[in-house]
Amino acid sequence: MAKPKTEFALNQKVVYPSQGVGKITEIFKRDFKGEQVYFYKIYLEVSDMIVMVPAEKAASLGIRAIVSAKEAQEALDLISEEFETPTSDWKLRYQMNLDLLKKGTVKDIASIVRCLYHRSKVKELPILERKLYDNAKKLLEDEISDAMKISVKEVEDMLHAKLEPLGAKIEKKPVYSDDDEDDEDEFAEENNNSRDSDDDDDDEDD
Repeated sequence: MAKPKTEFALNQKVVYPSQGVGKITEIFKRDFKGEQVYFYKIYLEVSDMIVMVPAEKAASLGIRAIVSAKEAQEALDLISEEFETPTSDWKLRYQMNLDLLKKGTVKDIASIVRCLYHRSKVKELPILERKLYDNAKKLLEDEISDAMKISVKEVEDMLHAKLEPLGAKIEKKPVYSDDDEDDEDEFAEENNNSRDSDDDDDDEDD
């Protein structure tokens, strides 16, 4: 039986932006709107979930191969680089980092971890940002673990070593209260409604 002409191969590890590292467990054909279309079945271990994605849509969804060990190291090195202090407007900061997460490159994810870690040293993160930080950190740890063929625990230790010197080095400036943190629930609801709308569009495409 001829192998399907798809970008990714069976059992290959891939990154699904905002979802995590997954493994292609099956590549199959299915009738879709009168045409035979290849699909990837991807198992996402972090959420114990299986998703099915049309192969031709994988690139537009941002699905990509795991980076090389060299690229993983570059992302780690970026963590300890100095950077511009993030805005104190948590809603703007959240949206900027959420956009980076959706882009999903390993350096984008590392930038989110660096930004929110530093911000958390200045002031406790709002709930939405804490979740975003935890998500980005998990994504980064899992991908670097696969790329460098080391355990997640080893990656955690490497990240900690990269983050701590940065946190100690950056001078903490007076931080003014974020007046709009009180409307976090309202902002979260707006974001969820927007995301639900996007998900409905994806379902229609599938």
